[in-house]
Amino acid sequence: MSVTLLVPTLDEEKALPALIASLGALDPAPLEILLVDGGSNDATIAIAEAAGWRVLSAPRGRAKQINHGVEQAQGEFVCILHADTIPPADMIAVIENTLSDPSIALASFTPVIAGPQGVRWGTTIHNWAKTWYAPLITRPHLFLRGVRLLFGDHAMFFRRQQFLAVGGCTPGDAVMEEADLCVKLAALGRVKMVRRRVRTSDRRIAAWGPLKANWIYFKVGMLWAFGLRGRMARHYPDVR
Repeated sequence: MSVTLLVPTLDEEKALPALIASLGALDPAPLEILLVDGGSNDATIAIAEAAGWRVLSAPRGRAKQINHGVEQAQGEFVCILHADTIPPADMIAVIENTLSDPSIALASFTPVIAGPQGVRWGTTIHNWAKTWYAPLITRPHLFLRGVRLLFGDHAMFFRRQQFLAVGGCTPGDAVMEEADLCVKLAALGRVKMVRRRVRTSDRRIAAWGPLKANWIYFKVGMLWAFGLRGRMARHYPDVR
């Protein structure tokens, strides 16, 4: 298989066991699972190593971790998978089938936000809708050229060589690292969200409440849109 699953982490010991079990059931299996850690102070690295994953370290920051991981990846295709996102068993086949179309430069799964209380349908629908409305509002000229904004909990995937050719993620971005990548890769081909679901933890919604969480998602997106990158991270605190 030609797919690297790249998992950027920071203190994810609580989320990793479920992800490890899920990835162990993938059929077919990926070429490799590559965890890129940003300086965890818990058992994240030990858990990943015990699972047989390849582990690298990088400066803290998802953009920097993703860039380093893609540079070191062995697969032709790379999928960025967050530690709290559970993919379907046929994930690898979906990635390979989608990227067999040379017109597609970047794709993702469709996220469903859920937790012990069930599916958070309001946020799930908002996540789906902002793929379209965010670029339409903030970059209408690019929207007309086919730009769509995918986000981390979408489990984005792409060709390694094309990622490197466009310069990868913007290194200084602590959040919204996916947005610039969507714009860059849209210059090379289509951006597509496939109709195959991944399940992402609702831990932020559980911590903040649905209204606050969706307001934060919207606010951070607007800060990115108006070039106020230095303010994004302070409005998007870590939740583990």
